Amino acid sequence: MNPAKRREIFLRLQAANPHPTTELEHKTPFELLVAVILSAQATDKSVNLATRELFPVANTPQKILALGEAGLREYVQRIGLYQTKSKHIIRMCRILLEQHGGEVPHTREALEALPGVGRKTANVILNTAFGEPTIAVDTHIFRISNRIGLAPGKDVVEVEKKLMKFVPDEFKQDAHHWLILHGRYVCVARKPKCRECIIQDLCEFKEKNFN
Repeated sequence: MNPAKRREIFLRLQAANPHPTTELEHKTPFELLVAVILSAQATDKSVNLATRELFPVANTPQKILALGEAGLREYVQRIGLYQTKSKHIIRMCRILLEQHGGEVPHTREALEALPGVGRKTANVILNTAFGEPTIAVDTHIFRISNRIGLAPGKDVVEVEKKLMKFVPDEFKQDAHHWLILHGRYVCVARKPKCRECIIQDLCEFKEKNFN
């Protein structure tokens, strides 16, 4: 895919959604961090249902630690892998208090050192909470980057590196959100909705679906 085509893709995505953001409900970097940890292999909708009950009661490291692991599980038990995620969040809260004054750190290294936080989660926090031009690659972004020819790669790290190289700087801040929403609602896994896709004429996928 050539640079002009990539640029036009993002111009159209920008025109359709000038101010994209995460669908995870949050008011602070800490709430976002908890929500992103909970969202692994779960839907944003299921996470939002849980955090709508959790955050009014406990939305700081101190308050979640006060709940304890068993107390936290009561709020998140409908989310997949909730037991492991509860352990991670409790340990993460303890580290935030002991090493970061209760604040979410601003560096990738410090974020990735937290339990339950990998490269993708760190990129989401850096981008959405702190305004850094990072691009987190989840299953949706990995799929469509390969499918449409935007940034093909054999794994998420390779796709991330290519996106950081190929996406024009002016679009890097919002690229993650545009791509994830496009993959979630239009360029879906089984039957992409090519008929309603605003970039289908730029897409290099050979098996387009217009049914």
